[in-house]
Amino acid sequence: MIIRETDRLRIRGWKESDRDLFAEINSDPKVMEFFAFRRSRAESDALFDRIGRGISETGFGFFALTLRDSDIPIGFCGLALTDLEPHLPNGTIEIGWRLALPFWGKGYVTEAAAALLDYGFTERSLGEIVSFAVPENTRSTAVMKRLGMRPDPSRDFDHPRVPDTHAHLKRHVLYAITADEWARHILAQG
Repeated sequence: MIIRETDRLRIRGWKESDRDLFAEINSDPKVMEFFAFRRSRAESDALFDRIGRGISETGFGFFALTLRDSDIPIGFCGLALTDLEPHLPNGTIEIGWRLALPFWGKGYVTEAAAALLDYGFTERSLGEIVSFAVPENTRSTAVMKRLGMRPDPSRDFDHPRVPDTHAHLKRHVLYAITADEWARHILAQG
């Protein structure tokens, strides 16, 4: 199942052969710098299965991100239903990403996320898409800004699944973009 393709990338459903890459990015200390823990192979495999089931059931989730010409997996990017009541109402859609370290700095995340924002607003008729990160995760917040997302400090929150042992990772800043804002952003990009 191919969700979208760009000049360089393919956003698609997961294949069994993607498990190794998925485990790699979920255990890499640099990739997971702003997360409270890295996942073991068993934990990563369980999450891989859960994401696959979620995509099958709802059509939303974190999709495999691959190089278009070779279909080599490099990470993931997706539109997912959040489960963060009372901070975010049920039904809120977040855009998120994670990329293997060798593929950082090439603009892949911005390219994939822009394609998914377009997909979310044009094909899924979403009204708003949010993203959130630890404030110090400037790589992710820079992507949010490049996508035309705006910070919404009134919706910043302490992530309920971050343990108190990692208090420095609890606070999350929220960025949002509406369908109308996305249309204006695209027009401004020319």
